[in-house]
Amino acid sequence: MSYRVQFDFEIGFSNGGGIQGRDFRLDIDAADIGDRDLADYLVADLRLLMVESVSIRNKRIIAEPHKRGPGRASAYIDLSHTIENGTLTHRGLPGPLICDYLTREASRTRYAPGYEFQIARVDMVVNTGTYIDCPFHRFADGKDWSQMPIDSCADLDTVVVRAAPGELAVGIEHFRGLSLRGRAVLVHTGWDRHWGTPDYFGAHPFVTEQAAHYLRDSGARLVGIDSMNIDDTRDGARPVHTTLLGAGILIVEHLCNLAAVPDAVFSFTALPPKFRGVGTFPVRAMARLRD
Repeated sequence: MSYRVQFDFEIGFSNGGGIQGRDFRLDIDAADIGDRDLADYLVADLRLLMVESVSIRNKRIIAEPHKRGPGRASAYIDLSHTIENGTLTHRGLPGPLICDYLTREASRTRYAPGYEFQIARVDMVVNTGTYIDCPFHRFADGKDWSQMPIDSCADLDTVVVRAAPGELAVGIEHFRGLSLRGRAVLVHTGWDRHWGTPDYFGAHPFVTEQAAHYLRDSGARLVGIDSMNIDDTRDGARPVHTTLLGAGILIVEHLCNLAAVPDAVFSFTALPPKFRGVGTFPVRAMARLRD
């Protein structure tokens, strides 16, 4: 059985004005949907920015076939660095050791003639390459990766903010007026151009503590950056990690290729393995663009 939802809506924008709809219908996956989820779905489906408020009225579920096809063609952009043997991600942390546990030559003695396999071994700290932080990284009683739901870091509607060249402190002014609730917010600084060089470990762009408070209060779901750390590392304080992870907002660091994605209207995924007792892990971060 397929379902659609019919409803009236009114949307207000932070820069003024608004739009209304009556008897609007959308395909849904199940026989019910909450008003907040429906509002997020509507905003994403209409590809709207700077949304300040959404009011849903006269909602009812209709059992009828979906009107859309199986989905439009998608394009993917890789936003993660390649991890190789010895790759350095942080000064003072070791690079990974990547080697054979079982070589192809040795495997020939285990399998029938004509068959061979390689099994690799990887020894590394989890802060390697492009990685994602969950609350356990900062807080002993926070959720680890065995407890985080998949939808916390997969297929998130996304907004990109872009820092000016040479700008280190990415402040609250970059985020004001944007529709952030329920979205991944990716900060493009261009610092990934230094990846693999000593300059990468120097004074790098970061998000300010005041901006982190604004992101938290605006309902962002995940925040990422293409530099070495989302915090200013020139001292030992980490207020941005504390603010965001304390609110259950995930953090992705060491992104790359953000110049290749639009400012909005795409989804972001950075999914780690389901480890218990781990708060950080490398990811294959990606943007999914739709035609």
